[in-house]
Amino acid sequence: MKQKIGVLGAGTWGTALARMLAVNGHDVTMWSALPQEVKSMSITRRHPNLPGMELPKTMHYTADIADVCTGRDLLVFAVPSVFVRSTAKKAAACLPDGQLIVDVAKGIEEKTLLTMSEVIESELQAVPGHEHCRVAALSGPTHAEEVARDMPTLIVAAARDEADAQTVQKIFTNPNFRVYTNTDRCGVELGGAVKNVIALAVGMALGLDYGDNAKAALITRGNAELARLGVAMGCQASTFAGLSGMGDLIVTCTSMHSRNLHAGMLMGRGLSADEAKKEVGQVVEGINALPAARKLARQYQVEMPIVEAVHGIVSGTLSARNAVAALMGRGLKRE
Repeated sequence: MKQKIGVLGAGTWGTALARMLAVNGHDVTMWSALPQEVKSMSITRRHPNLPGMELPKTMHYTADIADVCTGRDLLVFAVPSVFVRSTAKKAAACLPDGQLIVDVAKGIEEKTLLTMSEVIESELQAVPGHEHCRVAALSGPTHAEEVARDMPTLIVAAARDEADAQTVQKIFTNPNFRVYTNTDRCGVELGGAVKNVIALAVGMALGLDYGDNAKAALITRGNAELARLGVAMGCQASTFAGLSGMGDLIVTCTSMHSRNLHAGMLMGRGLSADEAKKEVGQVVEGINALPAARKLARQYQVEMPIVEAVHGIVSGTLSARNAVAALMGRGLKRE
């Protein structure tokens, strides 16, 4: 059944998903806070960071948030994590109670330690009349560059209400994009946020010219840190062995599409965090998620040595080589 869908955010991920939804036969409108971006995409039907991808002629574009939020069956939040709250605040006044929303941004808000879905819910609940929040998270091992080219992709739709997750599943699924459901929304979102920090660590090791042994060790032990934190927070351990946990971690730590891996490699070669971000030229979510990951670890009294090592490198208090030496020199433990 054809659905009216609004997509908030015109970055690579939001654009790739908007295109896919339009190809699925839905009525899709994209919103950007930048009028010049809206104008450019409506004329060229292309995204500068997704070469070779052409947007369907049926798509619509707007810089008016009320326009994209009005009369939609589904609203997709695809803005970077640092802009989720401000965007939700603007959108909340335009949305009806019970609006189905799916968040595809990955992150933990540093000040509140809320996931992105929880941030959206908090802004909705601040507006009188919003008593029924229906916010799902869509997360997994997905690169926008591959989804834009219709390459086989698997992902997870997570919501507290299984019926909402199933609705998202049906809307997004196509022969090249398979969606699973999960009711452990917190676990799915936590995996999507913290894996970016681990990807920085893997990139740093690659920047030091360390090999596959180090890469595999950091991915495996990084997932152990993530799972320990998630279980302490009440998430399901099995979530971290699935697509949004180990799956997302693997793709982010091994693909050259990964901005976090790229930034980590640059820091491993001696660049500062600011220099690495400038070189990458796009949002490096792992750096944004790092402070919140450390706060959660302290709050739930969970040991996360890889996360701490990454913090030392990003903050400039520890060199990448010394950080690896410190990790290797920790007290011996049972796996």
